[in-house]
Amino acid sequence: MNPDNTTAQGTPAEGELPASATRNACKLCSPLGAAMVFKGVRSCLPFLHGSQGCATYIRRYMISHFREPVDIASSSFSEEDAIFGGARNFEQGVENVISQYQPELIGVATTCLSETIGDNMLGMIKSYQDKHNSSGPPLVHVSTPAYTGTHSDGYYGAIDQLVRTFAKPMTAKIAGHVNILPAMMSCADLRHLRELCELYQLSPTILPDYSATLEGSSWGEYHRISPGGTSLEEIEEMGSATATIEIGHTRAYLKNTPADYLEKTSSVKRHALGWPLGIRHTDQFVTSLSQISGNRLPESLKDERGRLVDAYADAHKYVSGKTAAIFGEPDLVIAQAAFLSEIGIRPIICATGAKVKKWKQLLSSEIEGGVADVEALSGTDHAKISARIRELKPDLILGSSKGYPIARELSIPLLRIGFPIHDRFGGQRILQVGYRGTLAAFDRVVNALLENKQDTSETGYSYL
Repeated sequence: MNPDNTTAQGTPAEGELPASATRNACKLCSPLGAAMVFKGVRSCLPFLHGSQGCATYIRRYMISHFREPVDIASSSFSEEDAIFGGARNFEQGVENVISQYQPELIGVATTCLSETIGDNMLGMIKSYQDKHNSSGPPLVHVSTPAYTGTHSDGYYGAIDQLVRTFAKPMTAKIAGHVNILPAMMSCADLRHLRELCELYQLSPTILPDYSATLEGSSWGEYHRISPGGTSLEEIEEMGSATATIEIGHTRAYLKNTPADYLEKTSSVKRHALGWPLGIRHTDQFVTSLSQISGNRLPESLKDERGRLVDAYADAHKYVSGKTAAIFGEPDLVIAQAAFLSEIGIRPIICATGAKVKKWKQLLSSEIEGGVADVEALSGTDHAKISARIRELKPDLILGSSKGYPIARELSIPLLRIGFPIHDRFGGQRILQVGYRGTLAAFDRVVNALLENKQDTSETGYSYL
C-alpha cells in the first residue's frame, strides 16, 4: 500500500479499501496515457523503452477503442537487456524509427522493466544526441512506471514534459491566443472545445489534440504517421497566449502544473476548471472564455443552454431519485458525479483505480448533499467495485467496457463512457463537453433508464 495513502496508524486512507491482491485492475498502465498524448502532437511517434509486449498491449487497447492504426515503437528488451540495461537497444530503436518514419518528434516513455533496472533515460538521450550532433528530431522523455500510477498519470505527465521541454518563455502576448490543456477526453470533445473557443473569436492551442490523429478521415494514400495534432511550433509559442485553461477537477487543486509553469515563466494567466459537463461547469468554462476574449455569450450557446434546461425539466420525472455507480479515470468520475447530482441521480458508488488524495473531499465538493452515503473508492479494482454494486444495486452503471460483466450479471444498464470502449462502436465520438455534450449525455442517461424499464416490464409499455 502506498504510504502516502495511509493514516499515521497504517490504516487505509479515507476512501481506500484495505490492501489486498488486485483483481481486474480499474486502471491501465501509465505509458498508455503518455502514448495518447504523444499521438496528439504532429508527426510524433511514441517510443516505449522496454519490452515489445508493452507496446503491443497499448496498441491493442488504443486500436480497439479508436478504430485507427496506431504505431508505437519499442526498444524491445531481451533477457540480456533486462540485466545489463537497454542503452544499445534504445539507440538502435531510435535510428530505426527515424529511418522508417521520419518523425518531427519522438516521445519516449519508460516501462516498468526499464524503470526497475534504473536505466538513465536522460543520460541515454543526451548521449544519443551528442553522438549524432543533435541532427535528428528532438526527443522528449516522460517517466511512466505502471506500478506507481495509472494511464491518467501518464497522460498528465506527458503534457507536463512537453510544456516544460518546448514552451519558450515569452513576454509578448498574442491577442486572442489561448492554451487549452484538456483532461483525457474523446476526439469529439477536443473538436468541440476548439469550436467553443472559436465562437469567442479565440485561437486555441490544444495540447494534446488527437482529434484527427486518432479519428482521421479516409486517406487517399497511406501515411506512416497520421496527419494532425499540435505542432512543435505551437507548443513553443504557448508562452505567447493570454491565458491557459487547464481542465480537470483533480488538477485544479495542484501546484506546479503545466499551466502554473506557463504562468511563472511567461505570465500566462491560469484558469483551473473542472470538466465542462453539466450546466454549472459549462457555465464556468464559457465564463472563462468570455473573460479571456472580452466577448459575451454567443446567441448560439444561449440557445443550446436553453434547450438543455428544457430537457432537464422534461425528463426530471425519469431520473429523479435514481442511483448510479461510476468508475474510471478520476477526472471523468468526478465530472460524471457532478453531472448526475445536477440532474437528480444519486451517485452512490464513485470508484477509481488511481490513488487520489482527498478523494472523498473532491467528490463532496461536486455532489449535492455531501458524500455521507457515497462509496468513494480510490485505488480500487473491479472485483471490489462489483462487490459493492451487488450490495447496493444501483439503477445505472457508468464506465468503460470493463463494467459489462457485472452489468450483465445484475441486468443493470451500462452507459459506456471513458476509455476503453471495446464492445461498442464510436467510443471516440462520445461528446461530453459543453451544453451540447451535456444534452447528448443527458439523453443517453434517460434513454438507458427508459430502455431498462421497458425491457424488464411484464407489460412491455410502448409509451413511457
